[in-house]
Amino acid sequence: MKLAFMYMASPVGQLKLVAHDTALVAVLWENENPKRVRLAELVEQPDHPILLQTQQQLMQYFAGTRQQFDLPLDFEGTEFQKQVWQALLNIPFGETRSYKDIAEQLGNPKAVRAVGAANGKNPISIIAPCHRVIGSSGKLVGFAGGLSNKEILLKIEQLK
Repeated sequence: MKLAFMYMASPVGQLKLVAHDTALVAVLWENENPKRVRLAELVEQPDHPILLQTQQQLMQYFAGTRQQFDLPLDFEGTEFQKQVWQALLNIPFGETRSYKDIAEQLGNPKAVRAVGAANGKNPISIIAPCHRVIGSSGKLVGFAGGLSNKEILLKIEQLK
């Protein structure tokens, strides 16, 4: 199945939005490692309804007028990764969690590193807010979009 994509300018650089017919499947960074999120063949389609809806909601988020996204999402990954990504969706706007918090939430407190690895593979950046996950010390750690972009996103949410 081919996936539709479009580019979007943002305060964190150019984003690549990717969807299939019924859901968003990825929000990728400008300098994305092509091995981080594997996707089917992509076809540029800037008039795709889900991509346009995603772009509109992201613009509202960056403008500070949207705190929650209302988009159909389709995560591709292992069951554990999907559990972690679902946990990301439950982190409220303006709050952070540690990898340990998420591991404990999933009932597996020893899975801190696995949570970190799954978080790093999150295909739907910003929408599934992996930027809200920080180190146990409170420091900003690992982020596919780069720590400077993580800081920008947290500033939008008034966290840093």
